[in-house]
Amino acid sequence: MRLMSEKFRPLNVFVALWLGICLFSAGSVRGQDEDEIRIDTDLLTFEVSVADENGKPVRGLEKSDFEVLVNGQNRELDFFRPIRKNDTNRPLSVVFALDVSGSITNDELIKLRTAMRTFVDRLADYNSYFAVMTFGMRVRTVQSFTNKPQKLKRSFEKILKTDDGLSTHAYDAVDDAIRLIKRKSPKMLNDQIPKRVVIVITDGYPVGDTVSPDTVIERANASETSVYSIILPSYSRLSQSSRPVLTLIEASGLISRTGGRSLYATENDFEPLFSALAEEITASYALAFYPLDSERDGKPREVSVRTTDGLIVTQNKSSFSLAEQ
Repeated sequence: MRLMSEKFRPLNVFVALWLGICLFSAGSVRGQDEDEIRIDTDLLTFEVSVADENGKPVRGLEKSDFEVLVNGQNRELDFFRPIRKNDTNRPLSVVFALDVSGSITNDELIKLRTAMRTFVDRLADYNSYFAVMTFGMRVRTVQSFTNKPQKLKRSFEKILKTDDGLSTHAYDAVDDAIRLIKRKSPKMLNDQIPKRVVIVITDGYPVGDTVSPDTVIERANASETSVYSIILPSYSRLSQSSRPVLTLIEASGLISRTGGRSLYATENDFEPLFSALAEEITASYALAFYPLDSERDGKPREVSVRTTDGLIVTQNKSSFSLAEQ
């Protein structure tokens, strides 16, 4: 077996066969007959979502609509397929990480509970697993992974606001959520790898964390976990713009560098935000290519995915590193 660094894990024969079955109908393997699939080589897979300038997910793209660059050089795709939950019954592993410090009011907390229930109703089936965490001065797991909607909804009632302490450990919470996904979430469901997501709900200003954002990003990329945020925005009195102030959690790259997206709770209603989030995380594209022999030298390489007409693309990771043989 060819070894890879922790930053990028190989697909085993079982998963490679699944990819061949699921992806082959829309893509082709270079220089091979259609009934022949290479499973003896590490396959580098990336999952991307695409949005227009208004942030609306773009569906219906084809392989020819994408360009992939490795360290700035064009790379031909070996596999391509749109992934939609309704089409493929794509499994999900989702962790809610909710800020219960003084950043959130009791009224907002009640509305968040309602919106999260609606989100679960939309996505919860026996291929979706959810967990719930809260954070303020401490990070707490309210509910470990479950695929039972009623059990999950009961856990929402346990979420209580706290005014204790002056810290908001958002990075620690996301780090713990990633670790929980790695330890407790199902590795395979119906012969598929679940899409792994952390949804952090906060004002976006972490204070007092013990782990750095770069470390969290590295761990998210290694576990192929995307971090999305619902931001309770702040505004500057000195700015003439109506746009919210860029938060620390956004500026850190935690969202953009893990293939997620930030949504702003600018209205007093969270349900449209969660509906948009559900739409986005269940519609994406799988792209994959085989590495060159010269890339098995242990050095990291940057991967950039873009569309030919300049749409907004987010990737679940932005690099790979293959160990020397």
